[in-house]
This record gives sequence, structure tokens and C-alpha cells, in this order.
Amino acid sequence: MTSIAKEKQPMPKGAVATVYGILLAISTGHLVNDSIQSVVPAMYPILEHSLHITYAQIGLIAFMLNMTSSVMQPVFGVFADRRPTPFLLPFGMFMSTLGLIGFSISNEFWALLASVIFIGLGSAVFHPEGSRVAYMAAGSKRGLAQSIYQVGGNAGQSLAPLFTALIFVPLGQRGGLWFTFVTVMGIILLFMVSRWYSRQPVIIEKKRIQGAKPASQNTKIQQSISGKIKWAMVVLVFFVFARSWYYAGISNFYQFYLLDDYGLSIQEAQIYLFVFLVAGVLGTFFGGPLADRFGRRNIIAVSMLGSAPLAVLLPHVPLWMVIPMIALIGFVLMTSFSVTVVYAQELMPKKVGMASGLIVGLAFGMGGVGSVLFGSLADLFSIRFVMIFCSLLPLFGLVSWLLPRDEKVREITGQ
Repeated sequence: MTSIAKEKQPMPKGAVATVYGILLAISTGHLVNDSIQSVVPAMYPILEHSLHITYAQIGLIAFMLNMTSSVMQPVFGVFADRRPTPFLLPFGMFMSTLGLIGFSISNEFWALLASVIFIGLGSAVFHPEGSRVAYMAAGSKRGLAQSIYQVGGNAGQSLAPLFTALIFVPLGQRGGLWFTFVTVMGIILLFMVSRWYSRQPVIIEKKRIQGAKPASQNTKIQQSISGKIKWAMVVLVFFVFARSWYYAGISNFYQFYLLDDYGLSIQEAQIYLFVFLVAGVLGTFFGGPLADRFGRRNIIAVSMLGSAPLAVLLPHVPLWMVIPMIALIGFVLMTSFSVTVVYAQELMPKKVGMASGLIVGLAFGMGGVGSVLFGSLADLFSIRFVMIFCSLLPLFGLVSWLLPRDEKVREITGQ
């Protein structure tokens, strides 16, 4: 315990007071944004019945949604690092709203794909700037701030089973149109956050010195540490890649496993999925403060390796054991969700938008690739085969021990 306690995070240089009002506001915006995204998987059982789409087509929808977001998030992050654009936040939610309307009224598979592109692009615009707002409002509590921000998004994702059971089963596909009232309120809220964001001194100063060239000494230092930073980012991206594949497998396909292997109804299956997602929300919230206390790298490692044995057992346990086991998996696995974002931001403190885009977008969004693979394997073999395959993915958490310890990160970045 002594060695772990040494990882306690020091106060960042130039830290100011934590702005909790802004953190709660951006977290609420994150909740609305990810609630829109959660409408898509929530509607899978309805679309499977009404449009007769296959598992492979479900995987392709998930792929299109996640890949649009994952590819574009780093792009928007790099753009925002160079030219801060606060009002991208409400604009991103406006794009998602357009996609939501299209998804709710489309009767053709290709129209569904076109609609999720808009939802994905809206998410890609929102997430890097949302992470930046959380970073700016964090003060000395970066782990807690990122947890508050990320818990809003994970809470939005966790609502998918409730949407299915309470809205889409009785109302069908067009029930998604009711969410437009929520997104309009979200746009107004994010407009207010953007006004605070645009008034921050760091943004005003960055705009003023945008064309300035870095000093030659800083350039040499950056060159000397770039290799170490790149290696750490590669390992971190691979870690989040493996975690996102497992998360995608459970959130998109576990409900079908419950239907096929345990004989549950659609509404009953949503309860089990909801438990997993809500446990993940709690894990996301507590992961940040735990990382502030015990170290980023330690929590990242424990999250995957701690959940791996339970994940391997999950496809083989009787039904009465599923809820406690899947709850524990969700909690432990997602303790690293916000922590990996903060770790990436501290590896690249001058490129917060790009770091956030790489982790929340590219790496986590690559779960869409897994969704296509899982859907194809389910059609080719069985949904049980997919769940057994997914159960092995948390074992890749072993790569976390290749990450530099927190004090080493501060050393190579000069923080």
C-alpha cells in the first residue's frame, strides 16, 4: 500500500479553483449527447423485428456510428488545439439532433446508416471540446473533474435498456422523436457553457499568440521526449482498444445472448444490461478520485486485470449469478474510463483536444470495428461463441504494466 500511496497526484502547476457549476453543466450536456447515441443500440431489438435486419447489419450500424465518431474526434481535437472554437459544443448537438430525427423515421437500412453518420459526427464535434472544458474547470482535481464529465456520458449510455423497455417496445421506432425535446434543451445549456469557455484567459491568450513560434530550447526538449510519449500513447490506445471491444460486445450483443441462451424476454434482458451499464457509471465516477489518490497507472492496470477473471466466467454461470457478476465487471472495468483520458492529457498537456480525441474517440470508438466482427461471427457461428470470444479480451489489460508510472510521466513532460 505504501508504494501505491506514493502515486498521489501533486497539484498541477498554475492550478485554480475547481469550477463545479461548469463541470455539472458539461456533464449534463455529455449525458444528453450520449443519450442520443444510446438510442441507436436501444432500438436494435425493435429494428431486428420490424425491418428484419441481421446481426451483421446491426454490427454495421454500430460500426458506422462508432467509426464516424472515432475517426473524426482526433481531427476536431487537433483543429480545436490550434484554433479553440467554444461554440462547436452546441453545433455538435445540433448535428446529432438531425441524425436522431432521421434514425427515428427511416424505413430503409441505408437510410439508417446515413442517419447514424450525423449522430457520430455530432458526437465527434462535442467530445474533444467537452473534455477540454472539464480540463479547464478542473483546478487541482483533474481526476475528479474528468470523472464528473465522463459519468454524464456513461449515464446517458446506461439509459439504453430503459429506452428499449419503456419507450421503443410500446411506441416503436418513431418513439425516438420524443428525444428531440431533450436535445433542444441540451443545445441551450451547451451554448451557456460555450460562453464561459470563450471568456477563459487561456483561450484568449492562445488566440493572441496563435502565430508565435516555439523557442528553440523548448523544441529540443519536445524532440527528446517525443519518442517516450508516442510509445506510451500507443500502449494506452491499445489498452482502450481492448476495453472498448469488450464493452461493445456486452452493450450491443449480450442482450441477444440472454434471449437465446437463457430464454428471457426483451424487457427482462434490458434489466441485466442496465445493471452492467449503471455499474459502469459508478465505476467511472469513483475511478477519477481513486486515481487522484493512488495513481493513474495503478487504476488503469487494476481495472482490466481485476475484471478479467469475472469476464471469463460470465458466459458459463447460471442466471442467478449474472446480475452480481455483471455489475462487478461493469464497475471494475470502467474505473479506468475517465482515468485513461486524464493520463493521455497529462502525456500531451499542450494538445488536450487531440489526446482526448485519441482516447475517447479513436481508441474507444474502435469498438465499432469489434461490433462488425461480433455481428458477423454471431451470424456465422452463434451469439454464445461471440460472448466466449469477448470474455478473453480483458486479459489484454496486461499491457498496462508497460505504461510509465505517474511520476515518470511528470518527468518526461516537465509538469
